[in-house]
Amino acid sequence: MKRIRYSKYVPDPAGEMSMEGLLSALSDYFLQSGFNDNFWYEMQNSDGEQTLDELRRALEQALLNGEMFDEEMRDRLQQMQMEGQLEELIEKLIERMQQEDYISIDRPWQAQPHDLSKQSSIGGQVGDAQQQARFEITDKSLDFLGFKALRDLLGSLGKSSFGRHDTRDMATGIESSGAAKPYEFGDTLNLDITATLSSAIHREGLGLPLNLEYSDLQVHQCEYQSSCATVLMLDCSHSMILYGEDRFTPAKKVAMALSQLIRTQYPGDSLSLVLFHDSAEEVPLSQLARVKVGPYYTNTREGLRLAQRILQRQRKDMKQIVMITDGKPSALTLDDSRIYKNAFGLDPLVVSQTLEEVSKCKRAGVLINTFMLASDYGLVQFVQKVTQMCRGKAYFTTPYTLGQYLLMDYMSRKTKTIH
Repeated sequence: MKRIRYSKYVPDPAGEMSMEGLLSALSDYFLQSGFNDNFWYEMQNSDGEQTLDELRRALEQALLNGEMFDEEMRDRLQQMQMEGQLEELIEKLIERMQQEDYISIDRPWQAQPHDLSKQSSIGGQVGDAQQQARFEITDKSLDFLGFKALRDLLGSLGKSSFGRHDTRDMATGIESSGAAKPYEFGDTLNLDITATLSSAIHREGLGLPLNLEYSDLQVHQCEYQSSCATVLMLDCSHSMILYGEDRFTPAKKVAMALSQLIRTQYPGDSLSLVLFHDSAEEVPLSQLARVKVGPYYTNTREGLRLAQRILQRQRKDMKQIVMITDGKPSALTLDDSRIYKNAFGLDPLVVSQTLEEVSKCKRAGVLINTFMLASDYGLVQFVQKVTQMCRGKAYFTTPYTLGQYLLMDYMSRKTKTIH
């Protein structure tokens, strides 16, 4: 007679672990700004990639010190560490993250079987190559991290969903919220069937066939919902991590949450990202998580100039610049492309040229909202001057409340300026 032997089920942590929970535990590591890194190491590894050894250490810390497991699972992981099995679990997790397209691994060199006999002559290069193997987080991971940041921020605000930017104007669209009106050339042909047939019956009487004329056409009215073009100016000067506080990582998380919000709730809006330091450059939003700060000054004027060029290409009802910074303008691009720098106080030349660029924004109808992560007296005066010139808003906030202020400002803004 055939016998079946049953054994106790032993769960496989690598196969049953939630990848979303693991990414949440690693979010601070993936979005790090360079606050805890050695400066000279960052200068030599400025390509934005991270090594697999760093990922292994981050995974070990997340597994042993994180809060994603219950007490029983934490005891099991600690036992695996004592038995030397934790490294094997981490390798399986890295392999699973790669298979499920959460990370992509770039291995500079793989040892072939026939090369193993040459390891003694190579002098340990196989191990060095394994240590130098690098990885990048994929767009799938970035989407999840952006969703997580948005969910956390909206949860702290006590809101669950938000609509589009409503106005007092009426237009013909898909969502009906007003009485029908006669069709005019250029209206969206969103016919109000009841009103159209009633008009034809009132004109000809009840009979068949019922002839429809152009004057009988009635269309639904809906509230006009405007579109907005936003340029997010993010200060990545070294001061964002200089004073014992990481201000850049929260700013990156807010930028990712804003991108996720626009993509899901405001599909007609556009968002561009500008990093400003000694100079300024436009960065794709897909590269935001990999951006780190550097030893740079703050060239606010160059950031404003680039933001205006980006907004000129957009055909939107509203155009605005959202600037996140913690420092005073301390650099200026001269006409001969040289960078003028002065980090001591508010330099009159830098301030005057920056305010001149603010005036150009005002004349172009571009709104500037400033989110300031510092409260120096001279800096407050400068920000207030920018706010008065552009009739925008200034928020003096902290890295912990930045997201709440920025998202609430974006979602509660009404398009009063276009009426």
